[in-house]
Amino acid sequence: MRTTPLLLAAAAALTLAATAPATAATSTTWTADLASHNEDNSNIANADGLVRLAGGPAHAATDQLDLETGIIMFDPRQLPAKSNTVSATVDATVPADSELAVDVRGLRADGQWTEWTEATPDAPAVLPEASATVQARMMLTAPAGSTGLEARRLTLTAGTAMTPMAAPLASRSYKVYATREGLVGGTTANGHKIKSRDHFVALPSGKSLSPNGKKTYQVKVCAANGRCETAPVWDVGPWNTKDDYWNPKASRQSWKDLPQGKPEAQAAYQSGYNGGKDQFGRKVSNPAGIDLADGTFLDGLKLTDNAWVTVTYLWT
Repeated sequence: MRTTPLLLAAAAALTLAATAPATAATSTTWTADLASHNEDNSNIANADGLVRLAGGPAHAATDQLDLETGIIMFDPRQLPAKSNTVSATVDATVPADSELAVDVRGLRADGQWTEWTEATPDAPAVLPEASATVQARMMLTAPAGSTGLEARRLTLTAGTAMTPMAAPLASRSYKVYATREGLVGGTTANGHKIKSRDHFVALPSGKSLSPNGKKTYQVKVCAANGRCETAPVWDVGPWNTKDDYWNPKASRQSWKDLPQGKPEAQAAYQSGYNGGKDQFGRKVSNPAGIDLADGTFLDGLKLTDNAWVTVTYLWT
C-alpha cells in the first residue's frame, strides 16, 4: 500500500499526481486539511500545517527494520454526487528511505466503509462502489529518527470516469496459516500499544487496517478445534505489507498472478514463489497469512501452536 518515492533533483521534493483519464463532467476538487486532529490520527505531528512523523514507536509488525509509521486521517467528505474515482496530488518531500501513500475509501449504501484503495502517481483510486461520502488518509513510513519526510499539501478530485468493480455477494473466506504475533508492549501500525492477552489480528496489507480501538474492519477466525473469534484488524503483517490476497486479481495490489485467497508468503514458502522471499527480500520461513494477538490465539481459539485456520473477511 505504499508509494515508492520519486525524488526531484536537488530539492528532493515529491509530487504524486494520480490523474484519472478524461473524467466525467461532474467532478469535485478539494484540499485536505493537513492540520486535522482527527481522533484516529496516529504518530503524526502537524501543528504547523505540515505533516511529519511524531517520533513514536508505531510500525507494522512485519517491519523488523528500525522503521516508524504514522497515519493522518482526514474528515469524511460529502460530495454533490456519487463518485467512484478519487485522484490525489501531493506536495511532499520524501527521502529515498521513506514512503508516503494516499488511500481513499467510500461509504457503502449499507453504511459500511469500503477497503482503503491507494491513489498512486499513475492512477486514481477506483472504489468498488460509487459513493457520495469519501474519506482519505495518508500513511508515512520512515526510519526511526528520520526528519526529512513531510507533506505540505494534498489535493483530491472525485469523479465518475471509471466503471466500479462489481460488489461481492458474500464475505470471502479462505484457509490460511496463522502465527502468534506476541510483541507485548510494542505498538502496532495503527498506534495501538499491545497488551498481554490482547485481541486483534494483523493482515499483510493496510487496505483493511482499522483505526486504534475501532472495529471498522474485522475478521472471523475459526480453528480446526471448532473455536472461533471475531477480531479487529489493528496491525499490518505477517511478512508483507502490500498483499491483500483475499481480493480478486483486478483489485489485488501486488502478486496478481497468484490465486485469490493464497498469501504471497504461502506461495513463497511452499513453492519458491518470488525466489522464496517476501517483498523485503527476506527468506520466508513459514506460510503465514495472518498474525493473531495473544488473547485471540490463546484464549479465543485455544491454540497451542501456529495452525491453519479459516478466516472470513467480514468487510468484503
